[in-house]
Amino acid sequence: MEVATAASWPTLPALPGAATRRVVASGLPAELAHALGGPFHFLLPDAFTANLTAMQDALTRAGVDGFVYYAKKANKAAVFVERAAACGAGVDVASAAELREALGHGVRGEHLMVTGPAKDPALLRLAVTHGATIAVDALDELDRVISLALTGRVRPARVLLRVLPDAQPHSRFGMDESELATALERCLQAGDAIRMEGFSFHLSGYALQPRADLAARLVGLCLTARLQGLEAGRISIGGGLPVSYTDADSWHTFLTAQRPTHYHARKTFRSGDFYPYHSPVAGADALAALLAIHPRDTGSTLADLIGDAGIELLLEPGRALLDQAGATVFRVQGVKDRDGYRIVTVDGTSLSLSEQWFNSEYLPDPQLIRQDRAAPAGPSGVFPASVGAATCLESDMLTWRKIAFPYPPRVGDLLLYPNTAGYQMDSNESPFHDLPLPPKVVIDQIDRPRPRWRLDRHFT
Repeated sequence: MEVATAASWPTLPALPGAATRRVVASGLPAELAHALGGPFHFLLPDAFTANLTAMQDALTRAGVDGFVYYAKKANKAAVFVERAAACGAGVDVASAAELREALGHGVRGEHLMVTGPAKDPALLRLAVTHGATIAVDALDELDRVISLALTGRVRPARVLLRVLPDAQPHSRFGMDESELATALERCLQAGDAIRMEGFSFHLSGYALQPRADLAARLVGLCLTARLQGLEAGRISIGGGLPVSYTDADSWHTFLTAQRPTHYHARKTFRSGDFYPYHSPVAGADALAALLAIHPRDTGSTLADLIGDAGIELLLEPGRALLDQAGATVFRVQGVKDRDGYRIVTVDGTSLSLSEQWFNSEYLPDPQLIRQDRAAPAGPSGVFPASVGAATCLESDMLTWRKIAFPYPPRVGDLLLYPNTAGYQMDSNESPFHDLPLPPKVVIDQIDRPRPRWRLDRHFT
């Protein structure tokens, strides 16, 4: 096969992760691939801690009383829950299993936020028993919470009332104005059985202005609820803080240059279906920018509105807490030539890179790692290859795009997909074909000449 030219193949280089580079340089991925006998994820919890600290610092600098929750659905690993507990953060859960897991790894009940629609009765019972905050999504759910609190008589049920966003009136989450008015009346009637602590919302997308506008509305709702005699001192603005996986030039060049011919079987994707792999502000910087916004018709920054009202700001930036906190490694177990490119088959499935769930794919370029470093490297240049999975489905492709590898992939080589800790690792994992789920390896002593590792302690 002839060597292609670099200009023929759009690339999307991932922003460098220093810890990931050190892991690769140490040779540990090859050792783990041999020891574990299949694909695996490695986790870098120090990155999680740094991201969380940056979020907390952004709140402090803005003069905002705030509390950060780790959204457990973003990654099931126990180590991130443990780090959240150690750093004075909470955990956002949406199932009884997630709640039990968080408690079992050191999170205090009062530091749990319970979200999700139409919550299971067992989840609500656990939440009330352990003093978790419940984001109530509907009137019938509020009735169940009140009934549990009245029956148990152990402690008041702590609730936030979830608001239907004006900007997304067809959302299945939240209550409209009439339902909110009824909910407030029921909270008052419940007396000491309910602590109505404030309001929350679920808003899709990463635009900061709509989030600031809705947060300001929640501040106003809190002030009104206080006049009725309710506590109403907290608002939750959910997630919505983006991660930048690549630089601006690479992202915009990729979107402009990509064509169906750059994908196996001329697969087509709409640019709008891709996650925004670059954001002008991301993570803690996005939080700082959000707090500095002037919500519509207020004349004040969001930080000032929150501070002046004596409100505590709650947020659950799951993906943003996991930036550079892990990567995913597969082993090449087959290579075949096609017309001008190769198809590489690895020892796992696309279900371990969960962007396919959204009819898209995970775009940052994987890194090719030679398993046998003593073997000749072969020719250098540009060797395009798509990456398929070890299943019998035509659609099971880890990467439809023809990646411009710097040398030909060979059986036994490793492919490292960077920065996959946020949602990619296990949002839609499945033991299809009875293939085992890739284990999670924690690397938390990265500065040693030889990084130390252990398996994650996720209970289930």
